[in-house]
Amino acid sequence: MFLNLKNYTGSLTATWKKQTLHFKKPSGTSRGVLKDKDSYIISVFRKELLLSVGEVSLIKGLSEDDENKIEFILDRVCSNINELDVILEADFLSSFPAVKFALEMIALELQSQTRFQYFDNSFLTNGAGIAINGLIWMGSHAFMKEQIECKIMEGYRCLKLKIGAIDFVKELDLLESIRKNFAEDVLELRVDANGAFGSEIALNRLKTLSNLRLHSIEQPIKQGQVEKMAELCSISPLPIALDEELIGVHEFEDKKALLEKIMPQYIILKPSLLGGFKACQEWIAIAKELKIGWWITSALESNIGLNAIAQYTSWLNSDMYQGLGTGSLYLNNIDSPLEIRQAKLYYNNQIKWAEI
Repeated sequence: MFLNLKNYTGSLTATWKKQTLHFKKPSGTSRGVLKDKDSYIISVFRKELLLSVGEVSLIKGLSEDDENKIEFILDRVCSNINELDVILEADFLSSFPAVKFALEMIALELQSQTRFQYFDNSFLTNGAGIAINGLIWMGSHAFMKEQIECKIMEGYRCLKLKIGAIDFVKELDLLESIRKNFAEDVLELRVDANGAFGSEIALNRLKTLSNLRLHSIEQPIKQGQVEKMAELCSISPLPIALDEELIGVHEFEDKKALLEKIMPQYIILKPSLLGGFKACQEWIAIAKELKIGWWITSALESNIGLNAIAQYTSWLNSDMYQGLGTGSLYLNNIDSPLEIRQAKLYYNNQIKWAEI
């Protein structure tokens, strides 16, 4: 996937800046309510000409990158930007997957020699849309119901509900009300527990949820319980997708061993949490060998990171619904050509990027 960077580096300089993104509405997960999140934007120049940018997107309590060391690491990579090919293979980056994702963005953009292009893909060049799921955040019963009604009105045919924060009976009531009005061949339903279920009750809840003919559930129990997760995947009547379970697993053989042990029905790939596109390609190769399904999801990046992930997704040419609808969450996102129309993400070439 990567070309020889030596043709594209030399006489480069790089800087970084912190950008705090503010949610339009506080967004609930089983790990708490998010009101804002931090990203760091790395900019690469030749003389005064901006050539490329990369986004280091961090999520408190989830990203592996050590926030106490992040600025030191950013200084280090910026001062060595002319050795980008070496840095990308450096051992110290394995524990900073969000930084590696940003540097891969920069490498791919430099190689394309076209601003904001990372892959040869129809999303960017031909205006092809990417079918995405509508994301329903945790909150009160009324708040979640309002989101669901809005997403269905907007044309979504796949909804993903964050569950595990309010009473399980109320969450079931919401799901039942959707399913009564929309059969599974009309509306695909996915749920994401973010590890909220205790291991002792997980199977019973999976059985209950399976009656609603859901597509899948992401991370029903917390990551790190490999034996229990493997057991659940082998007997659950509801397909299970691994999400957080993949974070922190960097070596190819470790990835393979994990998937062979657990054998989930799906895996969820988030480039900024897993260490970039090359890391995701390894997960996909193993998943295909084991006949495990997969899809791509953004992880609260700004439009800069989302654009790169969308192009990667288009390049992969998957026919599944993807999780790329997070760009509209923020009050102060970077204005971009990305737009959602009829439950698809598009790149509108008539719209220019805001100054970064």
